[in-house]
Amino acid sequence: MNPRAGLKPRVALEALRQGQSQWQRLELCLTESPGHARALARESSSRGDDLVLAVGGDGTANEVAAGLMGSPTALGIVPAGSGNGLARTLRIPLSPAVALRALASGVVRGMDVGLANGEPFLNVAGAGLDAAVGADFHAHGKRGGRRGVLTYVRLSLRRALRFAATRWRLEAAGEVFDGRALIVAFLNGRQYGGGATVAPRARLDDGILDIVVFEDAPLGEILLHAPRLFLGTIHRYKRYRHTAAASAVLTGEGLFEHHRDGEPEGAVARLEIGLAPRALRVLVPRATAEDPDGPFSAVGPPG
Repeated sequence: MNPRAGLKPRVALEALRQGQSQWQRLELCLTESPGHARALARESSSRGDDLVLAVGGDGTANEVAAGLMGSPTALGIVPAGSGNGLARTLRIPLSPAVALRALASGVVRGMDVGLANGEPFLNVAGAGLDAAVGADFHAHGKRGGRRGVLTYVRLSLRRALRFAATRWRLEAAGEVFDGRALIVAFLNGRQYGGGATVAPRARLDDGILDIVVFEDAPLGEILLHAPRLFLGTIHRYKRYRHTAAASAVLTGEGLFEHHRDGEPEGAVARLEIGLAPRALRVLVPRATAEDPDGPFSAVGPPG
């Protein structure tokens, strides 16, 4: 847990303390710097621990997962971030206390892990408007600004007003998209967070990524159709393009920024996307694992 990440982790910490009867063997580790969670998780997997709980958002879960990939140690998520996209896809309650109760009786499933130029992402990676907004959100937080979904929406609107679509070349599943687009997203999960669902039928263990392109459109049209993200109907929007593949290559008009699970990455000339099938064990509520319409395949062994 990052003790400097605001109010939500402190609420989660209190929930952990109150729920010690359910988690008697839990050891609390506080991160001290970027990359520390990854190192702590790697140490935990080396010891043969059963589980590491990541208290935070998608970025925290990503960092912990990077230290657990390929090991028997499972990842559990106690949501304490702004969007909590992966936790929402896993249907983990957003209240830390309720999440801990749900996970105490949860089950472990194997999930795929996406790779962007060799670096892991659990939920979504992408380039374009979402990467620019992610960079704005990250910079806002570093300046001490308030985080949260409303801040993200406000920064998204501000960025959209001045954002120019980029010309992209995307190669995936034997198909090529060559044109101007606002966003190119590679989804393992179903949503960005905050309820903004981009790939409503995505599965976390099917060995493929849902690749979504939002083609260039006038700002008024974008704003008109934005509510579709929260209504689960964005896939019916005429500017929405979708393909499914385990790998892809994205290039732009020059160097471009991208993000992994909302965390901004440096500029690159080429983004190679891959997938590590069921490379991570994840603890989820039993109802999530058993729901045939949920984020895991309806049949198949647990992780």
